[in-house]
Amino acid sequence: MQWLTLVVLVLVLALLLARIRAPLMNWSVGIGFTLLLLPVFGLTGSGLTIFLWAIFLICMIPLHVNELRLKWLTGPLFNHMKRALPPMSGTERSAMEAGNVWWDAELFQGDPDWKKLLNTPAPSLTDEEEAFLNGPVEELCSMLDDWDITHKRNDLSPETWTFIKSNRFFGMIIPKEYDGLGFSAYAHSQVIQKIASRSVTAAVTVMVPNSLGPAELLMSYGTKEQKDHLLPKLAGGEEVPCFALTGPEAGSDAGAIPDRGIVCKGEYQGKKVLGFLVNWEKRYITLGPVATTLGLAFHAYDPDHLLGEKDDLGITCALVPTDTKGVEIGRRHNPLNSAFLNGPNSGKDVFVPFEWIIGGEEQIGNGWRMLVERLAVGRGISLPSMSCGGGKLASLTTGAYARVRKQFHLPIGKFEGVEEAMARIGGLTYMMDSARTLTLSALDQGERPSVVTAIVKYYLTEGMRQVINDAMDVHGGRGICLGPSNYLGGVYQTIPVGITVEGANILTRTLIIFGQGAMRCHPFVMDEMNALDADDEEEGMERFDALLMKHLAYVTANMARSFIYALSFGWLAPSPVSGPVAGYYRQLCRFSASFAAMADLSLLVLGGALKRKEKLSGRFADALGNMYLCSAVLKRFEDSGHPEAELPLVHWACQNALFNVQEALYGIVRHFPVAMIGWALRALIFPLGRQLHLPSDHIGHQVARIMMQPGATREALVDGIYQPDDPKDIVGRLEHALMLTIQADEVEKRLREAGHQHTPPESHEAWISGLKSDDMISKDEAALLSEAHSAVHEVIMVDDFPAGRKRSR
Repeated sequence: MQWLTLVVLVLVLALLLARIRAPLMNWSVGIGFTLLLLPVFGLTGSGLTIFLWAIFLICMIPLHVNELRLKWLTGPLFNHMKRALPPMSGTERSAMEAGNVWWDAELFQGDPDWKKLLNTPAPSLTDEEEAFLNGPVEELCSMLDDWDITHKRNDLSPETWTFIKSNRFFGMIIPKEYDGLGFSAYAHSQVIQKIASRSVTAAVTVMVPNSLGPAELLMSYGTKEQKDHLLPKLAGGEEVPCFALTGPEAGSDAGAIPDRGIVCKGEYQGKKVLGFLVNWEKRYITLGPVATTLGLAFHAYDPDHLLGEKDDLGITCALVPTDTKGVEIGRRHNPLNSAFLNGPNSGKDVFVPFEWIIGGEEQIGNGWRMLVERLAVGRGISLPSMSCGGGKLASLTTGAYARVRKQFHLPIGKFEGVEEAMARIGGLTYMMDSARTLTLSALDQGERPSVVTAIVKYYLTEGMRQVINDAMDVHGGRGICLGPSNYLGGVYQTIPVGITVEGANILTRTLIIFGQGAMRCHPFVMDEMNALDADDEEEGMERFDALLMKHLAYVTANMARSFIYALSFGWLAPSPVSGPVAGYYRQLCRFSASFAAMADLSLLVLGGALKRKEKLSGRFADALGNMYLCSAVLKRFEDSGHPEAELPLVHWACQNALFNVQEALYGIVRHFPVAMIGWALRALIFPLGRQLHLPSDHIGHQVARIMMQPGATREALVDGIYQPDDPKDIVGRLEHALMLTIQADEVEKRLREAGHQHTPPESHEAWISGLKSDDMISKDEAALLSEAHSAVHEVIMVDDFPAGRKRSR
């Protein structure tokens, strides 16, 4: 009993110190206080007490006496890390410094401040933005026939191109002073999401000019003359932009692009001026085949020292008219049968005057910084919006199809196997949209969280992959037969495109999310690395020593929180709310502390080698990413006013995300390169084992019911996509059939209870006629049953073509 009392006292003291973020001296005093209590409780004899105090003093005196600490701890550690850490290249440093940190840092550091999250304003639309979505965007969607676009024209129709340009879809991000629409990130995302639910080709066409490209770069880095000249033309579609970065020999390693520009003099507008003679070869350039303004990234060199003493000037970005001599616009790629315009281009001895350099001469060499800074924004809008559009389309159509399609006289959505897939569709879609809107809130508040945007790019495109795969499984043959009535096939075909662009997903997960997060989100690592790089070594060591003491207290607090929260199953962790979701906040606090402690131990033990442990880094990314996704779901629930009807979606998304966090952290423990450290981490992080599970079957059942039942909750799940009410539309006819099926339910139920159920080979029409003749149903009921049956029959039918018909493409 005395041991138990002491353990409780020690845990309470440790939790108190961790909660107040106590400095290291306080922790040392706490340990000393514990040692004093041991003999008081009669738990140690005099010999053991003396031995423990000797160990304590041997450790604490060097730690808290400055001269001894510098000589025995800080100095050796400083010199070891200076040798062990690989030098950071200029491109790596630019990537690390791009954007800023936000909620990701709170989760990374082990003690999230929930006020920072919950006080973030929910995104909203202005009246003008709302009118644009309900007007031009709705009209554009009504014009889009994806089968016609993809399998007949292999392009948008001329009328669609004209409509997009004349309504300034290419100028959503361009300020009104330059004739653009000046939309918020949220409005921009809503537009892309709605179009994506109708046509991937149209969404990509609108997305690219508003993402990383000439307009984005000009607004941030262009000269006044460049902005005044080009931005109005880009906004109105007079100029069609593209951006050429990727080449055959430089994809994910874009910093190693071989395309070269040599400083020289050339003729421009009848005068001899300085510029670059540029040669390049690019591929995968969206809108490249029709672009009139080519954004170009190349490596600049000055071998003749016309600008100064440096030979290598660095990566530089320019805007090149595509009709310039030497520019070669190649043919088209075929990105998985999607019809958006994408292709290669090249340049042979193209003279690029300094006037075409984005930002002018003073921005020569700053191209990589420009790209990674703006990618930190665009990566959080474009593909996440398309992913949510696809997920919501799958949720809408799969829910309706599973309700109207029957087997064994039962809607297929009521089969447990189908319910399981539908639960993933609905739960992941809700989670994806929550993460999208939270990220957009941050962007519209001026944040530029590069790690967060990498998280949503990766996990939302991967989420869409899972959602569409599940939707295809539920639809069966209805999903795989391409044709004018197929609303899923085109989305399914193009999934790998989103997985690949704006940072390939494998590298985003294994290199970027945790690789950048460990540097950017950690409160001390970047400052410690800067201290290691200081020109004045003595001054650098002093800075490093001060940071080290704070760092040690930080690690100690996170280890204490992690262990105590795990021992209490999370119940001792704080929650800013009460009620049905409070436990999820507590588990996030627990896992945040565990993550922070594990990250620090990994950095300490593995050092620069952690950069090459990509499987370990990927698991850290999974933990951080899923903590962010769970946070986003909780934020959405708060912003929505705690709608009880949405709780099944909230429970499914949070339980799924937290289970993924648990498994990611356990994977790190299990596969840690140093076995003894792995065992210690297991005891620290999982002292009582793994306690969380995937969402229950009951919750999955509730999510599936939401998807099949029209109402406010289903509408909230799919809000923001194009939902035509025309029974002749490929999606509209499905919703029409759903409504008729639900209306006919009561009649069919009454007939079943009376023993009347349609059974082949009798035709449905004959069955209805017989029931009507026997006065089992009224004339109106007969009409309803017939109309519902016809509507369902039209929905479940698939397209077919004449035998021997040649493929359109």
